[in-house]
Formats: sequence, structure tokens, C-alpha cells
Amino acid sequence: MFHSFFPKPKLFFLSFALWALICVIGWYSVIQDLGSALSLGSWFGVHFPDALASDADTAAQAAFQSAQSTALDVWLYQYMSLCYGLFVGFWMIYGGQKWSKWSVLGSAGIVFITWFQVQVSVMLNEWYGKFYDLIQNALASPNSIPIATYYSELSSVAIIIMVAITVAVLSNFFVSHFVFRWRTAMTSYYTSKWSQVRHIEGASQRIQEDTMRFASIVEGLGVSLLRSIMTLIAFLPILWSLSGYVKTLPLIGEVPQALVFTAIMWSIFGTLLLALAGIKLPGLEFKNQRVEAAYRKELVYGEDHPERATPISLEELFANVRKNYFRLYKNYLYFNIVRFGYINVGQFVPLIVLAPSIIAGAFTLGIMQRVLNAFNQVENSFQYLINSWTTIVELLSIYKRLKAFEAVINDGNLPKEDQTYMEK
Repeated sequence: MFHSFFPKPKLFFLSFALWALICVIGWYSVIQDLGSALSLGSWFGVHFPDALASDADTAAQAAFQSAQSTALDVWLYQYMSLCYGLFVGFWMIYGGQKWSKWSVLGSAGIVFITWFQVQVSVMLNEWYGKFYDLIQNALASPNSIPIATYYSELSSVAIIIMVAITVAVLSNFFVSHFVFRWRTAMTSYYTSKWSQVRHIEGASQRIQEDTMRFASIVEGLGVSLLRSIMTLIAFLPILWSLSGYVKTLPLIGEVPQALVFTAIMWSIFGTLLLALAGIKLPGLEFKNQRVEAAYRKELVYGEDHPERATPISLEELFANVRKNYFRLYKNYLYFNIVRFGYINVGQFVPLIVLAPSIIAGAFTLGIMQRVLNAFNQVENSFQYLINSWTTIVELLSIYKRLKAFEAVINDGNLPKEDQTYMEK
């Protein structure tokens, strides 16, 4: 599943995680402070501004912050290019894998696009804060804000949205090709071993369908995990700073960094709750694939052999399909009760947490919007397992089916589930 596409998969993914951690720590601890000395932005007219005077007015401070932010962003892109170049260059040379151009370069591209989309979310969060402050001022003092100013603020977000849409469309196009290349690599490998695996139940389906589903789901879950981690890195400091506006929690009282505390506790509670509710689903999904494959296989044999696919045998096989589906529906019933109940209640958690501060008028409408958005971003990142649970269940089922191939290819024994089926 992985060796056919990625160079030395375990070492590749482990080295990526360690290298990413080193680069992130390096940036926040040392590298970002070296921008004024090492950045090449000055070649393009982007300079780090000189230090502000202690008595600088508000306009000067705003101009300084804008110039500093732009120069730091340019420096960050240079640093990321260097980190990417070193990692990709090493694995392109050391990996020596047929599909390295797609697996290594493609993975690097997907990681960068994911990071960029998170940065767009940060920019939108800042825009919402300014825009809702403008709305609050307009509502508090009628006709104090010119209509041109209102439309100007609205139009300023158009560029961000256009960039986000363009990146999303190109990303989906690229990922589709990435997934198909992965499927091609797996298909090529398994078909070369066809004589060893052809006797396994549903062998043709596992090669024709499961390879594509596996590559697509793993890519989707991997990107979701990366986005969750990157969102935490981007928004957790924002939520941490915004927690200064919220000093107390209902029923609990004063809590340091109340917003961060609430997001973490609520997410942990939901993750454990849904894991408990859905604990039986992976096994049922796997059994569902087996009974469907058995029913389909008998129908296929019946096309060429009159003695196969008799009404009695088909009725028995379909009874197994029906029985497993009904068990699956029953388990999804209480799983979805817990899941949708948790998600809908969660929409009101930040409003409940902010209640004392809202009543006390501790912040503006713009700050409130930034808090709600940042809270939701952090909460959703912590809820990766919750949001992905049904997809993970499907992936586990597919993984078990493809794992049977690899067990036979490596001269091992079939998993117990497949042995039971073969005996039947």
C-alpha cells in the first residue's frame, strides 16, 4: 500500500514529522529574529522597518506593524523554501523510488498548499474583526460611517477570497492526479502478484476498487490531519491572546486562558464520547465488505455457469447482506445521535463561555467575531477524530482487505476473518 509509491515509507514519514517539528521550533525560537540580517526581501524593495521611537503616534505604529508583517512574511517564505528544498532534495537523491517525483514532490506540494490555505483563514479572521468593528460603530452612531468606506471594506476581502478559490480549485485538480498515481503504483504492484492472490475472496474488487479508495481516503485524512495541526499552530496563539478578554467561565469562575481551556476540554470530551459510541463500526464495515463481495461473486459466476447463482443460494447470501446492514444501521443510529448532538450543542459552547464577558461589555463586536472564529478553528482542530471518525472506519475496512493481499504476497497467513470466509 505504501511501499509501492513512497520511498522507504516509515523512514520517509518519520523524517518528515521530525524535520517539520525542527523547522517550526527553529522559526519561532531563532530564525524569525534573523530576518533583518538574512532576508533577501530587500532585493525586491521589502525591508524590515527601523525601530519605532518611544513616542510614536498611532499612525506611525500602524505603519510599522504593516511593514514589519510584510517583511516577516517574505522572510518566512524564504525560510520555508529552504526547508522544503533540503527535505525534497535529500529524498529525491536518497529514496531512489520509481514514483519519487509524485510521492515526494507531490506530498511537499500538498503540505505547502494546506499551510497556505490555513494562512488565508488567518487573514479572513483578521478581516472579520475589522469589519464587525466597523458595523458596530455604524450601528452605534448612525451615518457616522460613509457608505464608500463600508463597500471598501467589503471589496478588500474579494482579493483574499479569489486567491482562496483559485488555490482550492488547483489543489483539487492536483490532488486528483496525485491519488490516481498512487492507485496506479498499487495496482501495478498487486497485478504483478496476481497468481498469488487471485484465490482470495473479492480479489478483483480489492485491486480494481479498494486501491483507489485507499489512496483517496488516506490522502484526505492526511491532509485533514495536517490542516488541523497547522490550524492549531496558527490559531492557538491568536486564541491565547484573545483569552485576555475572557476572565471568568460560567459556573466555574476565574480560569487562566479560559478560551483555550474550554476548547481543549470540550474537544477531549467529544473525542472520547464518539470513540466509545463508534467502537463497533470498523468491524461491521469490514464484515459488510465481505458479505457484499460474496453476493457479487456468486452473481458473476452465475453469468457463465448455470448451476451457480441459484435462487436459494442468492437468497441465503443476500440474507447475510441484509443482516449485516441492519446491524450497521442500528450502530450508526446511536452513533449519529451522539455525534450530531455533540456537534449542535458545540455551536453554542463559545457563546455560553463568553456570556459573562458579553454582559460586562468587555470587548467589541469585532473582537467577539474574532474570538468565535478562532475558537471554532481551534476546537475543530482538536476534534480531528470526531470529524473524521466515519471516514477512518471506512479506511480500516479497506486496509484490512488490502492487508490480506500483502500477507499472502509475503508468504504469510490470511487474517482470521479471511480464513473464516475461505473455510465457508
